[in-house]
Amino acid sequence: MAFIYKLRHIVLLPALILLALSGCHNKEKASQYTIGFSQCIGSDLWRRNMLDEMKMELSLHPGANFVYADAGGNSNKQIEQVKAMLNDGVDILIISPNEAQPLTGVVEQAYNKGIPVIVIDRKTASALYTAYVGADNYQVGKLAGEYMYALLKGKGNVVEVMGLPGSSPAIERQRGFYEALNPYKDIHIVKRVYGDWLKENAEKQLMQIQPELKQADALFAHNDVMASGSREVLNKLKLFKNVKVLGIDALPGSGGGLQMVSAGILNASLVYPTGGKEAILTAFRILNKEPFSRETILQSLVIDSTNVQLMKLQWSKISSQHKDIETQQALLAEQREIYNNQQLVLNIIVISLVLAIVFGGLAFYALTENRKSNKSLEAKNAEILLQRNQLIDMSARAEAATEAKLNFFTNISHEFRTPLTLILSPVEDMMQNEKLNIATGKNLKLIHKNIFRLLRLVNQLIDYRKIEYDKQQIVVSRNNLVAFAKDILDSFQQHAKKRRIALSLVAKEQTIMTWFDVNLLDKVFFNLIANALKFTNDNGRIQILLSRNDGAIEISVQDNGIGMEPADAEHVFEQFYQANNGMTKGSGLGLALAKEIIAMHYGTITVISKRWHGTTFTISLPVENKHQAAGVMNTTGFDTISLTDRARQYTAEFEENETTAPTDAFLSPKEHSILIIEDNTDLLNYLNEKLGENYDVYLADNGNIGLSDAFQYVPDLIISDVLLPGMSGKVLTETLKTDMRTSHIPIILLTAQVSVEQQIAGIKSMADAYITKPFNYDHLLATVKNLISNRVILKERFTSEISHGALPISKTLDKKFLNNFSGLVEQNLANEHFNVEEICKALLISRVQLYRKVKALLGCSVTDYILNRRLKKAKYLLLNEQYSISEITYMVGFSSHNYFSTVFKAKYNCTPSEFKRHPQS
Repeated sequence: MAFIYKLRHIVLLPALILLALSGCHNKEKASQYTIGFSQCIGSDLWRRNMLDEMKMELSLHPGANFVYADAGGNSNKQIEQVKAMLNDGVDILIISPNEAQPLTGVVEQAYNKGIPVIVIDRKTASALYTAYVGADNYQVGKLAGEYMYALLKGKGNVVEVMGLPGSSPAIERQRGFYEALNPYKDIHIVKRVYGDWLKENAEKQLMQIQPELKQADALFAHNDVMASGSREVLNKLKLFKNVKVLGIDALPGSGGGLQMVSAGILNASLVYPTGGKEAILTAFRILNKEPFSRETILQSLVIDSTNVQLMKLQWSKISSQHKDIETQQALLAEQREIYNNQQLVLNIIVISLVLAIVFGGLAFYALTENRKSNKSLEAKNAEILLQRNQLIDMSARAEAATEAKLNFFTNISHEFRTPLTLILSPVEDMMQNEKLNIATGKNLKLIHKNIFRLLRLVNQLIDYRKIEYDKQQIVVSRNNLVAFAKDILDSFQQHAKKRRIALSLVAKEQTIMTWFDVNLLDKVFFNLIANALKFTNDNGRIQILLSRNDGAIEISVQDNGIGMEPADAEHVFEQFYQANNGMTKGSGLGLALAKEIIAMHYGTITVISKRWHGTTFTISLPVENKHQAAGVMNTTGFDTISLTDRARQYTAEFEENETTAPTDAFLSPKEHSILIIEDNTDLLNYLNEKLGENYDVYLADNGNIGLSDAFQYVPDLIISDVLLPGMSGKVLTETLKTDMRTSHIPIILLTAQVSVEQQIAGIKSMADAYITKPFNYDHLLATVKNLISNRVILKERFTSEISHGALPISKTLDKKFLNNFSGLVEQNLANEHFNVEEICKALLISRVQLYRKVKALLGCSVTDYILNRRLKKAKYLLLNEQYSISEITYMVGFSSHNYFSTVFKAKYNCTPSEFKRHPQS
């Protein structure tokens, strides 16, 4: 790069010398730019004035080439003109678009080509332009409205003649005019018409609203052309009433707004700068790489009888100066031609001398730089070679580390099988022992079921790793797919019948021979059928459909179960993905493994599912043998006995443990109740059996049901898993602890999340205890007893101290509830009609929940609490006040004196009269 940079300076040396000799000649060449200008909008006079302004400014840049085109108000024609300019290679494009939306495309095309684009008067529909020059039509309209207010002295009717419908100037001018007059309620815009910027159209529209014109005090047109037409209509209608006419443009020259204001045709006109001069100035700043403003907003002012003569004089002076400049430039052009001819001869002589020196130095310099470049390239090649070797070494080490991890993973998974086998065999032996089966049969079946479940998970992990990383080869044999599927289906029939699920095989042919690996394809069938059984409700339907279609064999597993959401169906074949369907979760490997196995058979597997309408998995396998070239064929068929053994890993989880029903249907309810929320059915039943010996147990298998049961039963304690379908245990805990109805209930989180951070998060969710799996049942039972015991102690203390205003309850919501409850009771002690319904209505709680909440916190019923408070107040009044017993009877809410005496005597072993005579007794 250094060589090229220096070489460029040497080559430019003759040009630099030539520039020093030629002076302004090259300055003229430096400004040889081609500026294209496409004009379309406005009246003829307005367009002519814009063009005159541009030519005035261009006269100061004699070297510029100016290309002009007028589309005459036709958007399509303007598009073609702009495309022609782009093809001719203009250096910059100046455009006054007829309409914003149609011209947006061609402006973006020029901008994307790298050609600067200056937009005049109105913007396109996108921001892809270089600069914008124009007046703020909103401010022009607003200025017109303010002037109209002054002109009408705050009262009158106005007719507005707008421009082209949908054009941005018309919209913005109308908005500014309206917002300026809106605060003045005595000025009314009685009619708006569109004149499309043309005098004829404005006259035609105004002739159609003669009644409104007769009521008008003023008329505002969006340009002077339409304003002139408006004045002619007023004259035709002989409306000699002094109607004020206000226009926009105030252009100089014959027929311009200045002349019309001066002649009294218009009362006033707002200057709307054409922006021609500013556009040329901005163009040269852009071309010369000078700073420029992307948004040039031109200012406006009102021209009326007070300043119109001054503006005409200024314009006449500018026009005269412009003619002088043109005359002087013509003389300069003649002198420049003579100078250029003389300069050319001198340049040829100087350049010839300089080139001889330059080429000699260039040859020497090139030789020196070439030697330096060769040395630099050699050093870079050596560095690149070193880096390549380092990358190869790092890649080899990473591959070795990955291989070691995979080997460890596979080996440890294999090692799981040995202890599982040593557990499984003794358990099956014990299950054959009738004596042991009577005593511990239920627990043995639970162990046996979960051994097969764990064995299936280990096998899935090993199979998936073999296929994904070891590129396991399949061994195919030609078999009858119908018989193969029927044998697998038979393994699940018993479990389907228990749940009254219709499990059937439908095949159009009795024999469909094809090539497949029986030891791999069976895993696909097992996974799909097991999933269908898992997610299909009782009395449901599952069908396996086999058919031959267009050179392929299609296998469909259909069910009418709970189905999946579309978002879950898209990811169901991803490894470790688990859909949030509110049911028992698996390992997330079964369907990923199925997809890999089908791919090894040169087939495809797809899923179609709809929530609450069922799921269909469709497998497509080729009819012809595509495995022959790989040499993986086997002539043996499948073994039905081994197939049955492998099926046990999938059917074991459907075996239901026998539940022992209570022998006495009239067992009395236990003192305390527990709600258990756990999505694992085996663990849920286990805890139910163990805790049911001492507590009333309510069961829920997902978070939503658990929350509902907690509100319904208000148990003394809740045990919940953390990872639950529907609602997590932590969210459930936070919800219950922040609800006044259940905030007092102790909650134990029972989960497999064992990290310290996860335990802290569980405690932060306001759980009372956090126990990790696997857990010791005695530890769990001790925790349950301790929490319930502490709650009983707290209840007793509260019951004894609440009369003194003490609130030992530690939880804020419980304090708030008891404060509200006790305060409500105290306020209504004298109300003999005060009852539980009024308390429920005031506290916004149901009758059942109120009874359970008060019982849990105070250890008594609502009625007993109210009665005790009335008697305590009566006792206080008898001791400290001078009321009669009859008065006290009504003050504490008793309507009968005899009933009050009976209740008082039952509580304090004496009548109110005796207590008042002998208070110390």
